[in-house]
Amino acid sequence: MSTTGAHVPDDGAGGGAAAGTEAVGPPRSGWWWWRRRRSFVLDVTLAAVSAIECAFEGATFADRTGIVTGAGALLGVLVGSVLVLRRRWPVAVVLVSIAMTPAQMGFLLSLVGLYTLASSEVPRRITAALAGMNGFGTMLVAFLQFQDNLRGSDGDGSMRMPLTLIIAALMALGLTGPPVLLGLYVRARRRLVESLRERADGLERELELLAEKAAERAERARAEERTRIARDMHDVVAHRVSLMVVHAAALKAVALKDPQKASASAEMLGDMGRQALTELRQMLGVLRTAAAPAPVAAVRTDTVRGEIRQEPDAEGPSLARLAALVEESQAAGMGVVLTVEGAQRPCGPRIEATVYRVVQEALTNVHKHAAGAKAIVRLAYREAEVAVLITNGPSDGSAQAVLPSGGHGLLGMRERVTAHGGGFAAGPTADGGFRVSAMVPLRGN
Repeated sequence: MSTTGAHVPDDGAGGGAAAGTEAVGPPRSGWWWWRRRRSFVLDVTLAAVSAIECAFEGATFADRTGIVTGAGALLGVLVGSVLVLRRRWPVAVVLVSIAMTPAQMGFLLSLVGLYTLASSEVPRRITAALAGMNGFGTMLVAFLQFQDNLRGSDGDGSMRMPLTLIIAALMALGLTGPPVLLGLYVRARRRLVESLRERADGLERELELLAEKAAERAERARAEERTRIARDMHDVVAHRVSLMVVHAAALKAVALKDPQKASASAEMLGDMGRQALTELRQMLGVLRTAAAPAPVAAVRTDTVRGEIRQEPDAEGPSLARLAALVEESQAAGMGVVLTVEGAQRPCGPRIEATVYRVVQEALTNVHKHAAGAKAIVRLAYREAEVAVLITNGPSDGSAQAVLPSGGHGLLGMRERVTAHGGGFAAGPTADGGFRVSAMVPLRGN
């Protein structure tokens, strides 16, 4: 792009500082390089005033030089009309005003042209060079004019030359400096507004992205929480209901033969039902509103991941309750043995609940798929981890599995263990039984 074709943003109101900060306007609509009608009207008005001024100055110049007055006035009209091009070609307007300086023509043309040039996107070195040329030309013409006037009044103006030079320099500075400084101020302010607008747009886009990410995290947290609640409900319902079904079958078999044993089984069924309801209330308490918090479960908000987690309370699943869990299966007729290795110690409520649920689900699977089989539960406390191994032999064929299976037990156990960074394995054994093993690290707990 050539320097004479630099585009100047619409200032909209006579090149004022406040109005000159507008850098982005509505699309052009048939007014050549003007974006607004008022900008077009303003420039045409300035050009008309400048043409009238230059016409009088051109006629005066023609009288002093012996040129036809009409020709001088016509030249002045043409020169003054150049101001209409100030937004499109500011460099050309300033060059015309510099060229007309010897003829003492174009006062308004020079002021507006310098302001427009300084406020445009023309490189500053070009602005400084043209402003210097304009100032030097103005000073030279003023100095010669003053010298001529002094010489005509007293016949010798050499004695007053320094004073005349100083006055001419001050006049040139006064006619060149203010419009240039004002234009530079408007240009800097416009760029500041543009940068602030771009920064605001960037911040708005960042906020939109953050809002989208927050919504995604919230949705992911809700999905994970729903999965966790569903997994807990599956473990509780599957285990308790499996034991209740086994006891109900036993109750039916001994109801007539041994009423006392049938009464004990019925009482056990009631206890299991109440325990299942209690655990369900604990898990569903996290779904309650803040106005009615769950009284039996501790609810914790994870501020890092935006999740709502339910921490097991003192009555919730823990390693201390494994013996009671094993006794429930023993009461249902399963031959299960619990062995503990290492010094027992607290491992953290979440880890203890995870290990408890693994053992619970494994025993439930034995009830479902290997009725009558014997099982062994081995719990090991190690320095940096806690491990559990549940093995069972093949079914002895004395009872038939009548419990349905949803196929989510092993998957739920794996999800629980891997959520703590542990290891999980499950599969059949060589003797036709099944084994489930889990290792949960203790770091961070």
